[in-house]
Amino acid sequence: MGYPNLVRLRQRFERPRVEDMAAAIASTLERLDLSRRIRPGQTVALTAGSRGIANIPLVLRETALFLKRLGARPFLVPAMGSHGGGTAEGQRGILESYGITEEYVGVPIRASMGVVSLGTTPEGYPVLLDRFASEADHIGVVGRVKPHTGFHGTIESGLLKMMMIGLGKHAGALAYHRILLERPFDPVVRAAGRAMCARAPIAFGLALVENAYDETAVVEAIAPEDIETREEQLLLEARRLLARLPWREADLLIVDEIGKNISGSGMDTNIVGRKRAFRRDPPADQPAMRLIFVRGLSEHTHGNATGIGLADFTTTGLVKAMNYRATVMNCLTAGYPDGAFLPVHFETDREVIDAALAIIGTRSPEEARILRIHNTLDLEEVEASEPCFGAPPWTDVSPIGTAHPLEFEERGNLPPMRPT
Repeated sequence: MGYPNLVRLRQRFERPRVEDMAAAIASTLERLDLSRRIRPGQTVALTAGSRGIANIPLVLRETALFLKRLGARPFLVPAMGSHGGGTAEGQRGILESYGITEEYVGVPIRASMGVVSLGTTPEGYPVLLDRFASEADHIGVVGRVKPHTGFHGTIESGLLKMMMIGLGKHAGALAYHRILLERPFDPVVRAAGRAMCARAPIAFGLALVENAYDETAVVEAIAPEDIETREEQLLLEARRLLARLPWREADLLIVDEIGKNISGSGMDTNIVGRKRAFRRDPPADQPAMRLIFVRGLSEHTHGNATGIGLADFTTTGLVKAMNYRATVMNCLTAGYPDGAFLPVHFETDREVIDAALAIIGTRSPEEARILRIHNTLDLEEVEASEPCFGAPPWTDVSPIGTAHPLEFEERGNLPPMRPT
């Protein structure tokens, strides 16, 4: 089969970033005057999630240091719903794989799947809280604000979601994902967040926003009563800074790796398309990939292949490497069994690509519009086939080197997509 030539491209996005994280964290926390609320000797539970957030070990360490200077006794609680196989040991392991260790952060990690009930919201939704966090004098909610991969609204993924599902552990994730099968995300997460702020000892939120280069663009401490309003505003900024593919449409998107550390859905649907919220009537600006081929799993996903069901093709190696039980548990907890569906798979990349290019429609394989990325967090460099240039790109791109053939290694697999 013939293939089109590929061109390596460099994308340029707006790049605001926090240059001195330690100073920025101390400065923003200082503005809340937390010494009026947090007294010497009191305990503070800090949330640590399952996403690969930029600088997160440093963020937690500097937040803990700030609280220690107030005389407080901070500790970490894994706040990640059902991730880590739904076990305390698995969730601790996820944190440690990100470099969030007791030694580095300088505080204990208290992991439990136990929760306590704080009653229900006025709508009847359960309000559940991690057992160790419930025993603390205060809670600091640390998390990233960004567009959600499944839901759409003025509140998506952020501090309110961390309170609703992260601090709710497996029981909370299970309950709320059932509710969200029938009710819109936005009003549900607001109701849960309001109840949590009213009934749990939430002392502050620390919101992070990232730029298109997976760098911290904003770090902001927020008083509990302001979290809902400020999160709306930060989501707009996060959406504006989100990276994109250089073209909205392609015949085949090749994704070298997916993983829970990369996105809740393995790969960010805001970037590759197929967002659940837009299944029936996608907006005109949504990416439209005819076929998606996922080649492998990230190291830090620990075999969790959640989101593999978004792909049309994968490799037999990925199927063998996935932790099927952890993947299924995660997807079923989210009420999203198709996230664990296995795509068509072959032993080699060449077999996959040949099968995909045979079903792209009236274009010949040599005319295929192919895009290739490392993962959806790493979009500074992408590869595009020459036929893509028949339409103007969405983003500011420039070629790196000259066009080259699609090449395979001896076993029929693509070579790693190393940065130039």
